Amino acid sequence: MNHYPAIAAALEAENLDAVLLTGEANRFYASGFFTPGADATALVTKKGAVFFTDARYTEAAARHLDGAELREVKPGKGLMDQLKELVFLKGVRRLGFEDAAMSVQSYRRLEKALDEEGHPPCELVPASEPIMKLRQAKDAAELQAMEAAQGIAERALEDILKEVRPGVTEKEIAARLQYLMLHYGASDMSFDPIVVSGPNGSLPHGVPSEKEIQAGEFVTMDFGCVYGGYCSDMTRTVAVGSVTEEMERVYKTVLSAQEAGIAAAKAGVPGKAVDAAARAVISEAGYGEYFTHSFGHGVGVEIHEAPNAAASNEKPLPAGAVISAEPGIYIPGNLGVRIEDVILITPEGRRNLTKAPKELLIL
Repeated sequence: MNHYPAIAAALEAENLDAVLLTGEANRFYASGFFTPGADATALVTKKGAVFFTDARYTEAAARHLDGAELREVKPGKGLMDQLKELVFLKGVRRLGFEDAAMSVQSYRRLEKALDEEGHPPCELVPASEPIMKLRQAKDAAELQAMEAAQGIAERALEDILKEVRPGVTEKEIAARLQYLMLHYGASDMSFDPIVVSGPNGSLPHGVPSEKEIQAGEFVTMDFGCVYGGYCSDMTRTVAVGSVTEEMERVYKTVLSAQEAGIAAAKAGVPGKAVDAAARAVISEAGYGEYFTHSFGHGVGVEIHEAPNAAASNEKPLPAGAVISAEPGIYIPGNLGVRIEDVILITPEGRRNLTKAPKELLIL
């Protein structure tokens, strides 16, 4: 799975001769081959692509790369020297770069390398946004990987529900979730799992602690994994032993809000309209001040990417985007509830990629 042709096709519209990919996410999106940090670079032109890495990765890259020339970076034949050679050889006059990922130091090194007397000038043009726009709409292979990642997370959920009980700590649940997802085939976590219980539930991104789960509490578990380079994301809140009337009311409000937001989601609908549909339900129930984040965010190669279903996003959601659907209510010092699915935006509406039940579960 690679996206060199799609990136090459987009260059014309951006009036670019080539684009240089230096960030992990876009490099993987282009090549389908993962390398960490600054251990590789990809140059995509209208007529082909070149993937640069060092001897630690060349054998693996040769096995996996398709659609790009592989070049090894080594002493005496460094990245900047090779880039400079190719840029001038291929007549690149406008070179896109990842302004959202490239450090100032790296930019200056690149600028200096291309500013060579005797060669035509090469203009560096910010190009993160066009690549991110491409990444919003997932193709069939990307969706297959995402659904597989989601399936792994849901298998882990089935197992972990048998272990959530009084006396078990938040940390223990988080550790077991990670083990289970790896056991079922994940290559990594989408993010560090969030497991919070009782009053800790009011922390939307709370860190799992040594706190023991108690009877009569909610336990919120937010987790996901990576499969085939793509992320899953889900949250389920369950009760242990029993619930109060307030707990049940809050849970049902969050679930109704999520269903309203999902129902509003459709290609062409602004992200803020989806957020507003869910927010209205929570506000009408009297909990508006306790819904402190947006309805959802894009999911893909990265766990947070465009587009967002947020009050600040006036742009229409594109067909093919995958976004989270995760409203929540967080009452400080008392409790918190979040329910999260991931949905595929379609021209007709949406398709929920999450199959796990979400009615109130009392363990």
